[in-house]
Amino acid sequence: MFKNVKNDYLGWLMLVGMVILLLEILFFNSGLIFSLFIAGGMVYLGRKRSGKKLGKLLFIGGIIFFVISVLNMMTFKFFLLAILLHFFIQFITSKKNPNKIDLQIIETEKTSKEEMFIQKKPLFENILLGQQKTPVGVYEWNDINIQAGIGDTIIDLSYTMLPKGETVILIRNLIGNVQILVPYEVDVSVQHSCLVGSSTVFDHHEAKMFNQIFQLKTPGYEEAEHKVKIFTSLIVGNLEVSRI
Repeated sequence: MFKNVKNDYLGWLMLVGMVILLLEILFFNSGLIFSLFIAGGMVYLGRKRSGKKLGKLLFIGGIIFFVISVLNMMTFKFFLLAILLHFFIQFITSKKNPNKIDLQIIETEKTSKEEMFIQKKPLFENILLGQQKTPVGVYEWNDINIQAGIGDTIIDLSYTMLPKGETVILIRNLIGNVQILVPYEVDVSVQHSCLVGSSTVFDHHEAKMFNQIFQLKTPGYEEAEHKVKIFTSLIVGNLEVSRI
């Protein structure tokens, strides 16, 4: 019952937000579409000329112009107010009905042995701006768990030896594309979440995604000796998983 109420609440919130956005464009801020179009054009031209100084200036300027346009939107202020109100209601509810946790203390025998750890260098780092890709030559595999701001991520699994069992790739990105190239003998499971964008996973194609989540896996995934589990979460961007 609570889940249905929550879904209805989110549905009404999205509906009211879309109505406010439409009213804002038609009556209160008719230049919004033009501003977002200009910002998108600057970002597009900046990415096309990313190797030049002018391209970088256009890209950064487009992002700043886009953020300023969004912050000035009446719709953004509505969603911000709705989020604050939601957390306030959650806080009041938790105070009225606090969760009780019974602690059980189990004494363990003390040991003088120290834990030993093996530290490995990660393939990727958390970055705010820029593209990341796996090395062109042969490289040693490590599971991937990263958060990125603006930029593309390219992972080519054909240049590495995957260990037996399940390999994990987890990518959270604000704006950008994710491309993952997988050898034919490797089975795949994909869990993808996207606010705005598209996705192509082998023969499965979603041309227009808006606030969607999907899960796919190859038929022999559970029994496969080598398999890759992919988790991706994008605000704006495209996902491509293809064979190589």
